[in-house]
Amino acid sequence: MYASLYKPLRSLLLLVMAALLVLACNRIDLAYRNLDVLVPWSLNDYLNMNRQQKTWFDQRLKQHLAWHCRTQLPGYLNWIDEVRQMVANNQVTDQQLQRRTQEAKQAIARVADQITPSAAQLLRAMDDEQVREMRQAFSEDISERQARYVKTPMARQIQARAERMEKRLSPWFGELSPQQQVRIMAWSQSLGEQNRESIANRANWQAHFSAALEQRKTDSFEPRLGQLLKNRESLWTPEYRQFYQRSEQATRQLLVDLMTQSSDRQRQHLEQKLDQVRKDFSEMKCMKG
Repeated sequence: MYASLYKPLRSLLLLVMAALLVLACNRIDLAYRNLDVLVPWSLNDYLNMNRQQKTWFDQRLKQHLAWHCRTQLPGYLNWIDEVRQMVANNQVTDQQLQRRTQEAKQAIARVADQITPSAAQLLRAMDDEQVREMRQAFSEDISERQARYVKTPMARQIQARAERMEKRLSPWFGELSPQQQVRIMAWSQSLGEQNRESIANRANWQAHFSAALEQRKTDSFEPRLGQLLKNRESLWTPEYRQFYQRSEQATRQLLVDLMTQSSDRQRQHLEQKLDQVRKDFSEMKCMKG
């Protein structure tokens, strides 16, 4: 149930905060099932838990889900209302998008802060073989992504990036106009080596994470894990930091321009979609208790 209801939020975040490229590469719905919101790249994809670890994880996860549903979802409803008002009042501006983005970052930080001690306890229980397997999975992940996203002609990277963005936006706008498709292509071209820098930054984070795991039995582990999970921007490569700032601005401008180009039918479709997302969240059992 939780996964199906968090999927609309994931898509909503991608629409309003497409500039947050780290989030765009992940699945927000897994945040509460696999600690994904805490680890920029899905921990569950790399950690094979044994039966005892899985049992502990499932029990602890239920507690975190209850906390999240009880204390955090009401704020999501307010956030969705703010987004809908932006659309209804034709106020989708760079300033408003920056504000909504910051609010979402703060919401994610609250979840990260709540779950970090559990993540630390889970990771401390890993044996050396699990650590080795995770390190190998990290290496394979980077190799696969480089082959798929970097070792292809730049023209194909640009085309594929535009297609991915169209796929994310279409459920919210409906059918995109030729003018909007041209604008998305221009945005994709402007990002240039995004794939290379993003994957290099991903590998850098994984290296820091692997190094931290070597100290998982020490008192310094949880603070180091906290930095990795709650303050990952501090570990960005200098090249990616510069790229991210440029790409965030470019993507906000893309969204502003797409709204300017949108038809009455598209705006109505977007408002209806936002209404449905709000309804899904408001009907969760913890919101009625």
